[in-house]
Formats: sequence, structure tokens, C-alpha cells
Amino acid sequence: MAYTDSRGHFSLDLSRSTNILPDASTSSLDGFEQMASAGASSLSRTIGGGRVTEQMMSRCELQASLVGYRSDSIDLSGRRFMDKPDVGTILLHRLAKVEGSTISAISLAAPKGARKAYEKGIAASRKKKWDEAQTHLEQAVALYPQYADAWYELGVALHEQGHLDQARNAYRQAQNADSKFLKPYRQMAVIAVREKKWEEVAQTTDRLLRLDPVDFPDAYFLSAVARFNLGDLDAAEKSARAGMKLDPNHRMPRFEHVLGLILANKRDYAGAAQLIRSYLQREPDGQDSAQVRSQLAEIDRLLDTPAAPTPPNP
Repeated sequence: MAYTDSRGHFSLDLSRSTNILPDASTSSLDGFEQMASAGASSLSRTIGGGRVTEQMMSRCELQASLVGYRSDSIDLSGRRFMDKPDVGTILLHRLAKVEGSTISAISLAAPKGARKAYEKGIAASRKKKWDEAQTHLEQAVALYPQYADAWYELGVALHEQGHLDQARNAYRQAQNADSKFLKPYRQMAVIAVREKKWEEVAQTTDRLLRLDPVDFPDAYFLSAVARFNLGDLDAAEKSARAGMKLDPNHRMPRFEHVLGLILANKRDYAGAAQLIRSYLQREPDGQDSAQVRSQLAEIDRLLDTPAAPTPPNP
């Protein structure tokens, strides 16, 4: 992951970073708390002491990320370490029907003192000094109570420390300051999933997807899981299929698993088996692969049973 400057110039150097962009595809049905590495999209030779080979780059592409826009991709296959490092320009295309933003316009009016405290909090967060970040961010919101970005980052700092109730309150304050600020909605949904508050997950993801129906496929996944657990199988299927349309490269194979379970509970065992087999082909060594194989075996048994009993649950 990298960031651009004010003119849109970007650079990537994973030799200076120990973190790789997380991928929701390996998270469990109970939430996104444990994400596995998705791989490195960089031309650097090393990351965290390990080598990034030219062969690894053949499976990588570069994309920009900006809410409300679709990004072109730059394929890195065929590139060599000694090639010219300039990979070209990434074009962004504006999308319709996106009302929300990942940057709060209201936050731009923060006074100098609040901005300075916020910047100190961000610096501490990048170093994972969460208690220090909390102190600075609390100062920022005290100086400017409408500071939606600061409330959100305060929620993250509290979340990382395990203070979920306080984190939820900070995210709510961010929402109250700017109802179209998208980031707090997803974090609120993640907390609700962790606590298995499925009605809250459904309501929160609904609000997020009304503001931005194109940039958060994982919100559709959470919505599908919530509806599944609430017993609303039609709505769960609709959410899962909508999310899969936004994930044509199958970066989140979990969609196939949850949709397979939904179809199994709707007694479409053939469709369920096909999806779950596809999921296992993409994630053969997943943390829950044994459980998923057991579910598939039960679905296969139901396919051969004239009077089908109750299908398996996740």
C-alpha cells in the first residue's frame, strides 16, 4: 500500500514497510479480525527481511483506490528489477450513485490546534502507539467536537486496545459529525459482527451501502452473513450476489462459501455444492477447510436423499 502526493505522484517501496495490505478473503464468518496477507504489489526486492522475486511480480498489478472511482490496473508481469521504475499513469473513472466519502469535508474546517493534535495522533497510530494516539486524538476532538476524522481515528485507537464500547461511541460521534463519512460505518459493522449483533450489522451495512454501493464489497459479505444468521435467506442471497459482482477476480472467495450455505438452507443443494467446491479450490488450506469439507460432505449426502433433513449451519 502506498499513498500519493497532492499532484497524484505515487511510489512503492516495501523494503521500508513491514505491513502488507490485508485481504478479507481469508477472514472467518465471524468477522474480519484476522486477515492474511494478500501478497506484495511492489518492485522492491525485500519486505520484512524476505525476498520479493520477479516471479512473484508476475501475479501482481497496481491499482489506485479512491471512493467513488474505478481504477485502471497496471500489470507487473514481465517486469524486472533493473527496469525503469516508472510504471506509468493510473487512470481513475468517476462512478455514479456514490454519495459518501472517505474524507470528511467537515473535518477540513478544524482549527490549527485541533489539526496539530490530530496529526500527532496519526503519527502515533502509524507506530502502533495506541495509548499515545488516543491522548492526542482526544485532545483534537475536545478542541473541535465536529472533527469526524479525528473521532474515527480515536475509535481505531480504542478498537486496537480492545475498548470496544468506547470505540463504538467514537465511531458514532464521527457519524454524528458527518453522516456521509463512510469509514465509521464499516468499523461499527465489524464490532457488531464480533459481538454477533446481527440486526445491528444489517442496519449498519445498509446505511453504508446506500451511501456507496460500489466500493465496499466486504460490506455486502457482512450483510449476507447478518441476514443469514437472522434467517432472511432471500436478503442474504441478494447481498452475497451483489458483492460477488463487485469481486470479479475472486479476491474474496468467502462469498462462494456463504452463498453456498445460503443455497443449502434454501434446499438448492446442487448450487450449494458447486459454490462450496469452488471455494475449496480457491482456499484449499484455509483455517476452516476441514469444517467446510464437512459441510460439503453433508450437502452431497442431501443431494442423494429423497426426503432431505435440515441442512448444515456454518
